[in-house]
Amino acid sequence: MTAPSPARVAHGTFTIERRFDAAPARVFHAYADPVVFRRWFVEGKGFTIHEWTHDFRVGGRSGGRFRHGDESNHVWFNETEHLDIVPDLRIVLSYVMGRETPEGRIRNSASLATTELVADGAGTRLIYTEQGVFLESGDHIALREHGCREMLEGLARDLAAHS
Repeated sequence: MTAPSPARVAHGTFTIERRFDAAPARVFHAYADPVVFRRWFVEGKGFTIHEWTHDFRVGGRSGGRFRHGDESNHVWFNETEHLDIVPDLRIVLSYVMGRETPEGRIRNSASLATTELVADGAGTRLIYTEQGVFLESGDHIALREHGCREMLEGLARDLAAHS
């Protein structure tokens, strides 16, 4: 009997553009400040955060462990490294996501993500581009893009609520 072959990897790239009624410095601050970042990026309806760190500097590592909804058997993890940071202009990072199982950690994706902040009148045009390799299923590409759109909705709500 032969062991099952691992799933083929799927590669995907997507770009999301979003305008915010806040200056680039304010949008950048929402990424850089650990309290503000946790509020819009980490915390959310249905999430239980087991641990989270945010070391926002080139070479710094951020990430943690969390659970969403009733997925009582799935603890997810995010491991991020900040590769390039130019205040008020650009953030480049790499990250791995996956889930914890009794057998150990299973990585389901690895990505390179770039956030660009462009002044647009009194606001900011944010351009988010992610290049990823999805290790379990190509279906995860669309799910990741949807999740990133939701993430930016959280940023928009936070910027509006704390203006």
